[in-house]
Amino acid sequence: MSFDFDAAVSAPFRMQPGLRRLAAGAPQLTPLGPGSRHLREKLAVLSAFADQTLVARPGFDPQPALQALCRHAAAEHPRHFQWQDGAIAVPALGVRLHGDTVLAASEDRFSTAQEVARCIAQQPAAWRLPALLALAFAEDLAIVDAMPASVPWMAVALPSHWAPEHKVGLGFAQLHAPVADGERVRQAGEALLRLVTGPERWERFVWTVTDHPRLHAHPRRVASDRWAGGLDRAWFRSERQTFIPVAGQRQAIFTIAVDVRPLADVVDTPERAQRLAEALASMSPAVLDYRGLRPVRDALLAWLARVHRQ
Repeated sequence: MSFDFDAAVSAPFRMQPGLRRLAAGAPQLTPLGPGSRHLREKLAVLSAFADQTLVARPGFDPQPALQALCRHAAAEHPRHFQWQDGAIAVPALGVRLHGDTVLAASEDRFSTAQEVARCIAQQPAAWRLPALLALAFAEDLAIVDAMPASVPWMAVALPSHWAPEHKVGLGFAQLHAPVADGERVRQAGEALLRLVTGPERWERFVWTVTDHPRLHAHPRRVASDRWAGGLDRAWFRSERQTFIPVAGQRQAIFTIAVDVRPLADVVDTPERAQRLAEALASMSPAVLDYRGLRPVRDALLAWLARVHRQ
């Protein structure tokens, strides 16, 4: 995953938009193949909790954005995602979608193709294309709408401690109301959405340290006894977020690439340890509580100090 540690982790830590322009030619989607971690978790979530994953505001039409996403996917990854005459093929997964009909390349009921096809076919017809897109790529997907400033549609299987079914359709300020020290983000909401739904492409990065090892972190399925295992269960959770404009709609497809790696694997140099320690040390009490880090802040800083001295 293309998380930029040096750009994202800085001190003093501030809750802010942190947008930067995408470099020319930088990809915004990450193809998935059989056996990948993201595919396994997304299949499990979509198979069991689709009503909490594929959600939309009543009456919202996602078709212009979905068409734009298909065009973008086919142009960015032509071997992985093939879109022609209303039919979509994802050869790596062995599935095709024609209208709302799902076809699997393999007849083996235990194959990836059959598992993906069954998962897509169990969704309502209007959600089969979004389900295929969600399984074809590592990124979770949402549609942001500048008029009004809101997020009216989501295909989010790997949320970071928030519930898509409770957030969909909310205005930007409401969506970010729980964010600690997030007043700057809330005040800039409408201007931000006008910016990211314009013609340019943008990215931003989000990170935290967590005791939760799975990509899927819906609040209903995260253990309540946080940090019971101490720092032996410390993970670095990151998101690379990008925006794909939808021409003529004042909308953009919001992509969220989640990754979770052992903290020790990410903080693999003294420089990174110092950088992360300075960011953690500068977090306000409200941010530490919001991120569930207050119980282990001092222990984390002590561990990072030892790494820094190595």
